[in-house]
Amino acid sequence: MASSKPAYKNLSDEEEADIQAEILADPDHPELTDEQIATGRPFAEVFPDLAESIRRAEAEREASKERVSLDLDGDVLAKFRATGEGWEARINQVLRAAKP
Repeated sequence: MASSKPAYKNLSDEEEADIQAEILADPDHPELTDEQIATGRPFAEVFPDLAESIRRAEAEREASKERVSLDLDGDVLAKFRATGEGWEARINQVLRAAKP
């Protein structure tokens, strides 16, 4: 299987330092304290109904899928893979849009 190019670039130490400085300077999003982190609770515990609806939707989506074997031209497959994670879903979107 061909490896695809990562969807990110490696940052220089200077770029990383600049980003970290901007994060620290953002008054709307202060860094959490150790005490705040210690009081954190899992999403499913805080929002059980929403978590359950997400689980149900995901299960329904997975149940509606069917695994098939399909021969595609190499260049077509390479172009989709080059778009990064989620390329299979993008093929599905293209096929859905092209349905008769």
